[in-house]
Formats: sequence, C-alpha cells, structure tokens
Amino acid sequence: MRDKVEKVLEEVRPFLQRDGGDVELVDVTPDNVVQVRLRGACGTCPGAIMTLKGGIERLMKERIPEVVSVESVR
Repeated sequence: MRDKVEKVLEEVRPFLQRDGGDVELVDVTPDNVVQVRLRGACGTCPGAIMTLKGGIERLMKERIPEVVSVESVR
C-alpha cells in the first residue's frame, strides 16, 4: 500500500514544487488513512486544505480505492 501511495504522491509533487511546496508521506494507518506532511509554501498556504482534500485526496482515492482519507499531520 505504501508503495502505491508514494507513486501517487510522485504525480502530485511537481505541481506542489512549482509553487514552492512539497508533500511528504508520514504513514499509512492500518485503516488506510494516508498521513502526509505539507512542506514549504504548502505548509503555510491558506489554500492548503483545498490542496490536500481537493487535489491529493481526490487523486489518491481515484488511484487507490482502499484509501479512506488523506490527513495532514505536523
């Protein structure tokens, strides 16, 4: 599961890096919740929740149906 999640994050990463941000995989819980850490500009951006839920989570669930949600952790 972790490898699948990393592959999806690799798809998203260039878009985040273009705006000065990045995303780091922290963990995939036993109940398939993906925990990530938004870095750089993404960590402090007012639109970070939109990036997380509308972008990363949407794509993650599309590519890996077992994923329940994507959450940001510190």
